[in-house]
Amino acid sequence: MFDQLSDRLGSIFERLSGRGRISENDVNEALREVRVALLEADVSLATAKAFVSRVKERAIGANVLESLTPAQTILTIVHAELVELLGPPSSSPEARLRFADAPPSVILLVGLQGSGKTTHAGKLALRLKEGGRRCLLVAADVYRAAAIDQLQTLGKQVDLPVFERGTADPVRTVRESIVEARRLGLSTVIVDTAGRLQIDEALMDELERIKEVAKPQEILLVADAMTGQEATNVAKGFHERLGITGVILTKMDGDTRGGAALSIHSVTGAPVKFIGVGEKLSALEPFHPDRLASRILGMGDALTLIEKTRSLYSEDQARSLEEKIRKSSFTLDDFLDQMRQVRKLGSMTDLLKMVPGLSRALPKDFEIPEREVAKVEAIISSMTRGERRNPDLLNGSRRKRIARGSGTQVSDVNRLVKQFEQARQMTKHLGGKKRKFI
Repeated sequence: MFDQLSDRLGSIFERLSGRGRISENDVNEALREVRVALLEADVSLATAKAFVSRVKERAIGANVLESLTPAQTILTIVHAELVELLGPPSSSPEARLRFADAPPSVILLVGLQGSGKTTHAGKLALRLKEGGRRCLLVAADVYRAAAIDQLQTLGKQVDLPVFERGTADPVRTVRESIVEARRLGLSTVIVDTAGRLQIDEALMDELERIKEVAKPQEILLVADAMTGQEATNVAKGFHERLGITGVILTKMDGDTRGGAALSIHSVTGAPVKFIGVGEKLSALEPFHPDRLASRILGMGDALTLIEKTRSLYSEDQARSLEEKIRKSSFTLDDFLDQMRQVRKLGSMTDLLKMVPGLSRALPKDFEIPEREVAKVEAIISSMTRGERRNPDLLNGSRRKRIARGSGTQVSDVNRLVKQFEQARQMTKHLGGKKRKFI
């Protein structure tokens, strides 16, 4: 989503770093370009101007002109201001979900129609369930066709109850759902409200009545990150009427300009608490301003990469893999298994860009085509178990058979075997060194 902004900012700081000592005009010119880059990324004008003004003020205070590494100093300041712009850290109390002292806690999801409220009600319920909190999903969207059915389907998928009263009064539905949650001994109520425009007086009045009876601990605006600057107008409208306590930004895995993520906190003061990064119910992540700022500035995101990896591998699996690499007994079977595991984390290109330092070193148009990864998987899958364990068995006729079976060329098979052998030789070099592999 932020590739365009990242490229623009990267080129600005690259030019600065090539000048050695810089003048005040150099700083002013660079900050003008930063402002343009932010505006092109759909950041609101007021937010972009305020951001650049703060960076300039801090740059003057840091004596950038006298610094031996002025570009690095400005980059550090821009990073700090980006983090501030994006909101409080995920570990801070205001960025975490608030729960009532006496259950049930009520979380109200609001937003425009089509922003993904119903889907994210299911995602949030699953996340809370994994954290030990059982939820009651409440179908308070009585206007959209099939909204109730969709929520019931999601409830079955996450194995949690759904409370609904058809198309009856949603205010009464919410009131009765809280009574039902107490009866069932459930700790949390997640209310899926109908989508509405922030200027629709009748529906906004209805939301205010729902808020009055529910007394929610959280009012989360579900906003589509792909709507750009309009998302900030929506957030402002809902905040003025309801006092939103946080935001869930959806479609953060998209390829639009993403200015909403950079503007919403500064406009409303409400932190972005979660981001939707895919269609799966598990694709909901806490929002980390510092990590996103690092990725925007091409500094990578090692912490997220580590967390993603740990989610796939148990300690025993990691120890077993380390042992195989140390003893040089790593086979094509193991390689296929590791490749399939890594693919669960997302695209290989995105994963490489999370590695600190590597994201800047990669060409701007760098991409690992998924079809190439699929080709490797097809080749290895076309081998027999014996061939995967011992590639030395792969003579000419076997390689032709594998190429036919995988729909590839013999040259593709030869290339894969050669690369695997080179990797195995490297592991022999590492074998004598006891290292911890994540």
